[in-house]
Amino acid sequence: MTRATTVRAVLAAAVLLVSVFITLTMSPRLGLDLQGGTRMVLQAEDSATVEANRETTDRTLEVLRQRIDSLGVAEPVLTRSGEDRIIVELPDVQDPRQAAAVIGRTAQLSFHAVQGATPPGAEPESKPESKPESETEPASGRLTLPDEQGTQLDLGPARLSGAGVKDATASFEAQQAAGWTVKLDFHKDAGKDWTRLTGEAACHPAGDERRRVAIVLDEKVISSPQVDPSVGCQAGLPSGGTQITGSFSAKEARDLALLIKGGALPVPVEIVEQRTVGPTLGAAAIDASAQAALIGAAATALFITFVYRLFGALAAVALAAYGVISYAALVGLGVTLTLPGLAGFVLAIGMAVDANVLVFERAREECQDRPTRSLRSALTTGFQKAFSAVADSNITTLLAAGLLFFLGSGPVKGFGVTLAIGVVASMFSALVIARALTEIAAGSRFVSDYRGVNGIARPGSVRTWLTRKDPQLFRKPVRWLVVSTALVAVAVAGIVVRGVDLGVEFTGGRLVEYSTSRPVDVETARSTLADAGFGDAEVTTAGDGDISVRTGKLDNDGEHALREALATEGGETTKVRDELIGPSLGDELRRNALIALGVAVFVQLAYLAMRFRWTFAVASVVGMVHDVVIVVGAFAWLGRPVDGIFLAALLTVIGYSVNDSVVVFDRVRELWAGNRKTPLATIARRAVLQTVPRTVNTGMGALFILVALAVLGGDSLADFALALLIGIVVGTWSSVFTAVPGALVLERRTGAPPPVPGKASRRARAPRRDPLDNGARV
Repeated sequence: MTRATTVRAVLAAAVLLVSVFITLTMSPRLGLDLQGGTRMVLQAEDSATVEANRETTDRTLEVLRQRIDSLGVAEPVLTRSGEDRIIVELPDVQDPRQAAAVIGRTAQLSFHAVQGATPPGAEPESKPESKPESETEPASGRLTLPDEQGTQLDLGPARLSGAGVKDATASFEAQQAAGWTVKLDFHKDAGKDWTRLTGEAACHPAGDERRRVAIVLDEKVISSPQVDPSVGCQAGLPSGGTQITGSFSAKEARDLALLIKGGALPVPVEIVEQRTVGPTLGAAAIDASAQAALIGAAATALFITFVYRLFGALAAVALAAYGVISYAALVGLGVTLTLPGLAGFVLAIGMAVDANVLVFERAREECQDRPTRSLRSALTTGFQKAFSAVADSNITTLLAAGLLFFLGSGPVKGFGVTLAIGVVASMFSALVIARALTEIAAGSRFVSDYRGVNGIARPGSVRTWLTRKDPQLFRKPVRWLVVSTALVAVAVAGIVVRGVDLGVEFTGGRLVEYSTSRPVDVETARSTLADAGFGDAEVTTAGDGDISVRTGKLDNDGEHALREALATEGGETTKVRDELIGPSLGDELRRNALIALGVAVFVQLAYLAMRFRWTFAVASVVGMVHDVVIVVGAFAWLGRPVDGIFLAALLTVIGYSVNDSVVVFDRVRELWAGNRKTPLATIARRAVLQTVPRTVNTGMGALFILVALAVLGGDSLADFALALLIGIVVGTWSSVFTAVPGALVLERRTGAPPPVPGKASRRARAPRRDPLDNGARV
């Protein structure tokens, strides 16, 4: 065993030990779509006097944190997103009405002088017409509001706001027999205003209504205490010595203190997104994903073992190590595992075999071209020659993952993070763990002598069949472009004729899924909801007999009424899933989705143009656009919804499509540089025939996982898996029959000379001799 192999083996063992330790000692951080709960996105808005910016949003977040803590929610998470948005996550909260009421309340707190009062039922003397319960006079800023007993108070303009409150605490005064009281403490300048306000009120005699100070929250008087008779005129109450007394219970005193201290939001907020997931749906998704991962990974391991024999079995061991390492990285980094992220983790298992397949196929070619060379030497050359394609294909996938993270929303970001971690972990498992295992095995005399055991010393059946048939694929490349154009035309026809069913995430509105104790058919549910006043609701089936209801704007009280109406036919009705997207956020998400697709095309084009000839880059991007249009068109024909998870699948398809094209064009570049006088069509045919085994074997690994996800993943993951299944099949086609013919047509028109062999090409043709190979041959 060489020194390099020893280093790889030690490094692999160390990383695995750390990963196993993290896996056994730490628990994953589950997103709300897996553990159940409610997630809200709040938009801070400008008020008449305050601008919604980073500073005011941060202050608003702290006020909201105090409010949510008062609800008793276990481990709530509040974070600022961007300049003026707040994300609120409430685990285990299934009915968000109370939380939305507390969070959404603007709670503009203000303190007013009482200028007069009218007892309940009495007519005001100075006003010939009665006013509503709450009326504001804009010119003077005066209010007429009922106090706690219903007496109409004539209030002056606000003298100070809730932003001046430094602290408010409830305490029990046993010594003075005052019972429960609320103590107020103001900031410095606000304390002076409070002293001045109470000093003016103290100029009126005890018992006079004008000796009261009204504390108003959202145009509702929450307290209107009298200034104590001991306070002299213009003396006022000091900031830290103010107490509100009354016949409060403990709960009333604490609630009043909470409203005064945490009630004042610097700026008003609007709920632009709200998602609720029942705990059973999250648990079912975890179980389904775990089953899909086990079944898909087992099928993938059996497949590569069947194709590559011993080395395939060692790659399967590296694949298991990849699963442990990537899971430990997710847990160790504290990444929140969402439903799309879980799907990404499962999908990456199938895609992790790509690097191993590339290496093994190159090693097979070396053994076929030079049958007398040692197995160890052929394997080393395979790793060297495959590195360029492995690096390029993984970088394109990382670019797609980065776009998902920066331009995606909510759980889709988790998919981008998981995919990126999976790519890095798969590189490590293939280039370190699998290489160490296969190099150790290649050093065995038994493995070297018995070529049918190692799996790479003999060409595979697909390669043998292609070599024997030698199909002339690109004599007329334009005909393949015509077929691809026809497929795109069919897809576009579906988009135009059937239309794209944009999910509620992109249109705004509300989508709620219910589970009923008694079966309810769609027509019955639709008529029941129409009778209850929800005639515009779209009712469909979902899952195992569940009812899915999609409406326009619908608040939490309306959703509760809808559920009660459905319960009249279905008995006990449980909310399984709830998504509320405001119209402004829907427009933004739809715009961001289009930006993400546009940026994906540009970034991939720029990277490919830097790594390859511009003709190859343009042809690859044309194939990528071809794949995107066909996947969207297929969903249009099938009537499947296009939402954020579909966007994640589409960007993954982009990465996979470019990945396939990179492998083919990397081989074209290598062969063309070594055979500059050979026609490009011949070079392209050879490159395609040489890389087809890799394309087929890698695609099969991903297909096993996706089929398992589509069958076992339920409605939550079925569309995701379906989009990727279509994308992988179409991407395999386009990399060979769209990108390559397109490059041939472009090269004919440019007339540029073939690439000049570089240092990398010369090193590839004359690989470094293995330390254990003395060069002797018999």
